[in-house]
Amino acid sequence: EIFRPGYGAGRGGGGWGGAPSFTPRGGNGFDRNAYGNPGHGGQQGRGSGDGQWKDGKHIPGPSNPRIERELFGIPNDPNVQHSGINFEKYDDIPVEASGQGVPEPVTTFANPPLDDHLISNIELSGYKVPTPVQKYSIPIVMGGRDLMACAQTGSGKTGGFLFPILAQAFQNGPSAVPMQTGMARQRKAYPTSLILAPTRELVSQIYDEARKFSYRSWVRPCVVYGGADIGHQLRQIERGCDLLVATPGRLVDLIERGRISLQNIKYLVLDEADRMLDMGFEPQIRRIVEGEDMPPTAARQTLMFSATFPRDIQLLARDFLKEYIFLSVGRVGSTSENITQKIEYVEDVDKRSVLLDILHTHGAGLTLIFVETKRMADSLSDFLINQGFPATSIHGDRTQRERERALEMFRSARCPILVATAVAARGLDIPNVKHVVNYDLPTDIDDYVHRIGRTGRAGNTGVATAFFNRGNRGVVRDLLELLK
Repeated sequence: EIFRPGYGAGRGGGGWGGAPSFTPRGGNGFDRNAYGNPGHGGQQGRGSGDGQWKDGKHIPGPSNPRIERELFGIPNDPNVQHSGINFEKYDDIPVEASGQGVPEPVTTFANPPLDDHLISNIELSGYKVPTPVQKYSIPIVMGGRDLMACAQTGSGKTGGFLFPILAQAFQNGPSAVPMQTGMARQRKAYPTSLILAPTRELVSQIYDEARKFSYRSWVRPCVVYGGADIGHQLRQIERGCDLLVATPGRLVDLIERGRISLQNIKYLVLDEADRMLDMGFEPQIRRIVEGEDMPPTAARQTLMFSATFPRDIQLLARDFLKEYIFLSVGRVGSTSENITQKIEYVEDVDKRSVLLDILHTHGAGLTLIFVETKRMADSLSDFLINQGFPATSIHGDRTQRERERALEMFRSARCPILVATAVAARGLDIPNVKHVVNYDLPTDIDDYVHRIGRTGRAGNTGVATAFFNRGNRGVVRDLLELLK
């Protein structure tokens, strides 16, 4: 179940109240005095490792071995590829920063000083040194600047925005929120950080990362997305929501229901902004940012991340960001330096036999195969199973539970082959994918870039193979340019 209780705060954790006044909230920001119970004022929740904000200080909660295993896994487990394993290799990737007053990049997490508690969570997560995007984004965001970053998925960009946001939350404490009267189930959440992303897979993964880095702190992260039980999501945000990760459509729904206010937002993050526009979310995004109670551009920090920088993204940056710094990690719109790309000419009738040859030859590790249609995803998965290869598939017609089960089977290597449609091309954070096969090439080069970005992540190397024939002539020019 994706909506696990956050282990970053007490049970109230995010801005509830019971009197028509303002009060600072910490850890447990729900004023129980309004309901005839003694106020807890930020005390610990369930004894599960939650922290608190007390007397102007962040007091981390005690360690919880069970939760640590759930969040961070078993240290030095040879079967798990930790996200920080090869980040040292990133130093060869070029980084360009432009804008007024660009701060010097950092080389360690201790400079500029991130919160000590955050650094301990970063170490538990397996990070050793900042990635290139983090080296620049940490001082940029800590310095109060807006950021437009072009970086590939897998470059450590999630940490690039979570680290400085959480560091400042741990240091500065919670914001004041308006108290409300009425039934408890009608309470409204007042998050201070909002992260928008295009798909339920991506928001779930960002949420999981936020849970790691907010472990034992007063900050309670929550996640909401479409295609899941909204009642369950409402119950989660009612328990407190300091940092909200959301898809645009579901967030608009919750705003319309009067269950979320954006008036306290200090940090707005748009992750995979190009993909959100590709999926038609621009009206919802503009409504969220410009048409609700979101603080204006000058009163918040806005961070945008995109793998590409087309004109519509440039216009969005112009409208949403102020005096921003532009950060390019690697060539804008390019593929990761860690991916070896192979293009094979294969007629459609020969694709299955060539795929079998590849799997027999390069079968070790996780293999992700992209196809164009839902029917082909199921058909090819069934074919591989009949050929003795443990495989599974995901596509848009699968239920959320089926998708999550398939992804878990793939991540755990019980089914080391995953056949997927484009719905899964963005946002999947599976660090040890060794091989991506474009069984069906997409017609758009940006889709190709995002697909093969599932391998070569977190500083690790990967292989991407594409089947090409005369039916793919429309993408030839862009593909050749990309391979230069």
